Amino acid sequence: MKQINYKSYTVLITFVGIVLLNFPIMAQSQKHTIPRTLRSSETIYYRTVKANGHNIFYRESGSQNAPVILLLHGYPTSSHMFRNLIPILNKEYHVIAPDLLGFGYSASPARDEFEYTFENLTAVLQAFIDELNLKRFAVYVFDYGAPTGYRLMLNNPEKVTGFISQNGNAYVEGLGPAWKEVKKYWDSNAIEDRNALRGFVKEEELRFQYFTGVSDSERIAPETYTLDQFFLDRPEADEKQLDLLKDYKNNVSMYPQFQEYFRSQQPQALIVWGNRDPYFLPAGAEAYRKDIPGAIVKFYDTGHFALETHVNEIGEDILNFMETLPK
Repeated sequence: MKQINYKSYTVLITFVGIVLLNFPIMAQSQKHTIPRTLRSSETIYYRTVKANGHNIFYRESGSQNAPVILLLHGYPTSSHMFRNLIPILNKEYHVIAPDLLGFGYSASPARDEFEYTFENLTAVLQAFIDELNLKRFAVYVFDYGAPTGYRLMLNNPEKVTGFISQNGNAYVEGLGPAWKEVKKYWDSNAIEDRNALRGFVKEEELRFQYFTGVSDSERIAPETYTLDQFFLDRPEADEKQLDLLKDYKNNVSMYPQFQEYFRSQQPQALIVWGNRDPYFLPAGAEAYRKDIPGAIVKFYDTGHFALETHVNEIGEDILNFMETLPK
């Protein structure tokens, strides 16, 4: 009988075993390889750029050659609020979603280095679009993103192809009863009235914003308010947010300027609104038609953060709207 070379046999078995163990992985890798064109347009990139000397974090996705849509978040969140909307839009559009200065992963300079006003936030945002060399874009505004976005539109009318406002107010009719204590602070500028608003940056208030008006609370992802609270718990964050809350009265003072822009420029507008928002009432959405008769106004049976519950419906409405805009 021929003697078996056990050393060669062991090597052979080991080699076969390695191949068999890795075969499913190799096959899976080949099976799920994504074409380069899809990879480049549907991947979401997480980037940072300097704007007026500050690091601004932003999410970017979609073809560089597609029309641009700029997504501007509100209080107390960040570009994270667009995590489910971006994959709906990026197949056809170049999507850019920055974190405003002092929010999310963008820089948050100390109050003695930066005055937290909406005018100053807009100046940094202007530097951001200049740094990215954005020549033409549509704007999606929400909450605090509205007064910054509308200032940006006033300063760059030639660049804006149209806008979407999701619970982004520009009319006094839209200010709901939840603003009562804030208005008291505006009138008095008293330290006791400022201190009375400190609950505005606490978990109870965040949950109020996310859950009020939502019929199915199980649709609100817990990482939303958890991440927001993480950033609000940073040193001095409460004072910065109270500074912005105080300055919000200057946004209301600018409402007539925003409205004059709407009347004179007649931008194409899509107004999408959670109709149970305790901060910005449905009357604020309807008011856009006074100055832009052709504005499309759509309501959804939900609260302030409408994207958390109705992202598919809103995304479809945005896609239909974007098709009507000039390129």
